[in-house]
Amino acid sequence: MAQNNPAKNVDLVTQARLWFDRNILELGRQLRMSYLPPLMVYLAAGISGLTGIVGTFFVKEYLGLSAEFLAALSFWAMLPWTLKMPVGHWVDLCWQHKNKLVYLGAALIAASLSIMSNLLADAHFMASIMPAENWYVLATLLAPIGYVIQDTVADAMTVEAVPRYDAQGRPVSEAESHLAHTTMQTLGRVAIIGGTMLVAAANVSFFSGVEAMSVADKAATYLRIYHWAMLVPLISVAGVALAAYQRHQRATELAARGYEFEDIDRLLGRDDTQLTQVNWWILGGGLGFALFALAMGLANLPYNAEIVFAGSLAIVLFLIRRLTCDLDERARNRLYGTAFVIFAFRAVPGTGAGETWWMIDELGFDQQFLSKLSLLTSSLTLLGMFIFRRFMAERPITYIIAVLTLALGLLYLPNIGLYYGLHEWTAAHSGGMVDARFIALFDTALESPLGQIAMIPMLAWIAHSAPERLKATYFAVMAAFVNLALSLSQLLTKLLNQWFVVTREVRDAASGAVSVPADYSELGILLICVMLLGLAMPLLAIVIANRTFLAETR
Repeated sequence: MAQNNPAKNVDLVTQARLWFDRNILELGRQLRMSYLPPLMVYLAAGISGLTGIVGTFFVKEYLGLSAEFLAALSFWAMLPWTLKMPVGHWVDLCWQHKNKLVYLGAALIAASLSIMSNLLADAHFMASIMPAENWYVLATLLAPIGYVIQDTVADAMTVEAVPRYDAQGRPVSEAESHLAHTTMQTLGRVAIIGGTMLVAAANVSFFSGVEAMSVADKAATYLRIYHWAMLVPLISVAGVALAAYQRHQRATELAARGYEFEDIDRLLGRDDTQLTQVNWWILGGGLGFALFALAMGLANLPYNAEIVFAGSLAIVLFLIRRLTCDLDERARNRLYGTAFVIFAFRAVPGTGAGETWWMIDELGFDQQFLSKLSLLTSSLTLLGMFIFRRFMAERPITYIIAVLTLALGLLYLPNIGLYYGLHEWTAAHSGGMVDARFIALFDTALESPLGQIAMIPMLAWIAHSAPERLKATYFAVMAAFVNLALSLSQLLTKLLNQWFVVTREVRDAASGAVSVPADYSELGILLICVMLLGLAMPLLAIVIANRTFLAETR
């Protein structure tokens, strides 16, 4: 009979404790007060969705706007994000005064929220000035401009949050600096996702018993939510005020120790030799990118989306080339290889809405259960960021993406198994315990932390390695490039859904007759194709990057 080995058990417990201390507790020890200001701005962005549900019902119940008009308005609301590239360069140009831009963004967000609050509180007065629909359009357009400005400044603030010199004025080592930037970027994603979780919890509380509310009670609830949402600009402004206070305190300490003003500027931020020169390629190209997206978005052309993607990608690649021409060849190739691999990872297509329809119709997943899956995903993503922080800081990007790709491919198998009846077999052999919902929850618990962390290594590289005078510009341009991968993912998803047609049942509202029958017969092969592409695209990108951009950097 095998004997239990107490020494081995003690050793395993010790290793587990060391791992927990190194990956979880150490993050708390590395958290600095200087990290809080940008985290507060990111948190404000995360909780900005607090009014999302209210806005939807406000339009439905109070405004006579058509679905077509709202779709066009959504396009215009997204347009400010295309301006992040020139805004990023603008932040670098006025680096010493960038905090004031947060005040500008907060003012625009507050104006948007005030308009919506006044529409709910006194619609007649607002309508006497101009129609309520016009007020709603104005509010919808003001908010994203404010968030774009604040997000761009927050990216820049993460750079200053990580000290380059220790308390004795000695430069921080390369390894310590890289780990600190990875920690900072991880905490930034944590703040955003944490904000979305707070929003979900708040909406559950606000809308408790909403089915029994009168129209007046609903309006009062909507107004209360908009009043609470005014905390969003206040949180971001408080973050900037805290950053200014911390800088003043640190400057006072250094002055008391005998440092001159020039040395203080060098230790706390950019000195005069690191001031950014105007790059007209970035400013002009960024505005050209926005105008191109605007023109193509309004044009009614065949393959409009594909043309917008191809043109936007060409413009962004040109700007990246112009932006990085001052980097040495090794650093430039490393950035190109990193961005290319992450682009391929994020461009992997999905199944589209068909899989969710099938889960609802065939597996009986209701809205509450799907909401639980969403909440579980956000919660475990936060945990995954803590767990994988050191892993991301100590491994090359190709290794990280390869591990994530293989893990996600393996964890996609239960989805395919559900379609082919895996849950029926497991339920029969487990007394009904391991059913479809159990498998979905278990698979989500394992998969959710992986897909959201791929951006962190690139953000950490930019914060650590990009030229001092162009940090915000790099953040903005590279974010535009990687976000285009999501557009490619949607285009590939659309293409797959054209090849493998999945339809849900649609009935005529008047007669109840079935106008479109449900057909999930091709969903299985669609799931398999998505899994294979999810494996092939990132792994092929890694092979290409290792043989080209990263060949001399390993």
